[in-house]
Amino acid sequence: QLQLVVSGRGTVQPAPPLRLSCLVSGFTLDAYAIGWFRQAPGKEREGVSCISNSGSSMTDDRDSVKGRFTISRDNAKNTVYLQMNSLKPEDTGVYYCARHRSPYLGFCTILEGRYAFWGQGTQVVVSS
Repeated sequence: QLQLVVSGRGTVQPAPPLRLSCLVSGFTLDAYAIGWFRQAPGKEREGVSCISNSGSSMTDDRDSVKGRFTISRDNAKNTVYLQMNSLKPEDTGVYYCARHRSPYLGFCTILEGRYAFWGQGTQVVVSS
């Protein structure tokens, strides 16, 4: 009688976290909303997350990153961060930070047209 007996179990460790930093100069970070955007190969750039000017706690995230990505700011260091956990292959792309057109709004959006000044971008690759 031919038999094949298979047994065993395995685990897959979640992808390690990654934190991007956006160091700004030439303006007062405290006064402006900052957004993170990304562009996958062959696709249009899309909004990822944003944080309002200091003094307001409003943030906004696209649905696909909610619960995984967290945006924060450190005005003393002139830096905005994007903490990325549980990364997926579809998160692959060039990531940009950008400054909102106007100061002291008290809110933010991830609509690209609201942002006027852009960083150079950095590549993030998540393999399957």
